[in-house]
Amino acid sequence: MTTAAIRWGIIGCGNVTEVKSGPGFSKTPNSALVAVMRRDGDKARDYAERHGVPRWYDDAAKLIADPDVNAVYVATPPSTHKQYALMAIAAGKPVYVEKPMAMDHDECEAIIHAGRQANVPVFVAYYRRALPRFQKVRELIFGQRAIGTPRIVNTVLHEPHHPRYHDPKNLPWHVQPGISGGGVFMDIGCHTLDILDWLFGPIVSASGHASNQLGAYPPEDTVAMSFAFGNGMLGTGLWNFDSYKHHDQIEVVGDEGRIAFATFGNGPITVENARGTHEHHVENPLHIQQPLIETIVAELTGHKGACPSTDETGARTSWVMDQVLHDYRRETGQLIGA
Repeated sequence: MTTAAIRWGIIGCGNVTEVKSGPGFSKTPNSALVAVMRRDGDKARDYAERHGVPRWYDDAAKLIADPDVNAVYVATPPSTHKQYALMAIAAGKPVYVEKPMAMDHDECEAIIHAGRQANVPVFVAYYRRALPRFQKVRELIFGQRAIGTPRIVNTVLHEPHHPRYHDPKNLPWHVQPGISGGGVFMDIGCHTLDILDWLFGPIVSASGHASNQLGAYPPEDTVAMSFAFGNGMLGTGLWNFDSYKHHDQIEVVGDEGRIAFATFGNGPITVENARGTHEHHVENPLHIQQPLIETIVAELTGHKGACPSTDETGARTSWVMDQVLHDYRRETGQLIGA
């Protein structure tokens, strides 16, 4: 597809679209947000009025059929990503799907197959690939070779049990496996795994353990994994969502130094080598998805460049999470499609 301007329709105009993504569609050159959909029509209308969007719907099929919409952003929970992506593809409209790409790798493959058959591009909202912060990390590792040759990577994220998960009768969808595919690891751990894929290439082998230590919700609250990249690098990952304080770090150790940075937030990028310790500070933009949206629009309008987060890269991260969560899902009866 090559067109002069991209006119977006959003399916699922919830919280993530308020600041992180929604405004970016209108602020990107050659791009506009022309329609939104939510099953609750009053909420869809309210969103449209507040954000100056011309039309709203309470039916996804009607938004997709809107002749003025020529690209679709699926911002619903993962349980409907496949359904809406396939509908948009069938209509010949490029799709931008929220992360994780789908409930599991099999669903990702179905989306990929449909997109290839129809020659319709599919993108995934792993927007960190386009953020200046992670571009700086990549430049330090591979451009400046600040740590020499990368050898190993360790990633850790732990944080206290969030109050929104305290009421077992009113759990957010993020921890309802029939809607989300898993727990908080599935929701945010995927960002870390994807950025590692972008930095070092596909993870070709992964295994691990998951457990539910707190018992506050059905899916996992703790994950430990090990993994290997195709280039021979090895790594470990550890996530826990019931610890005493927040800690978020990716550490890459090379033969001449180390670099440490967080997946989330604006903390410093720290480099240690023979020249000492140096911190680099790169702020995230207000509309954090906008840099990636700009790459999608540039690709679809035939301008220079291509989006770095595709259906194939998004599916790889889902495959890794499937490997790690398979035994836990089987033991707890939470296998997708079971």
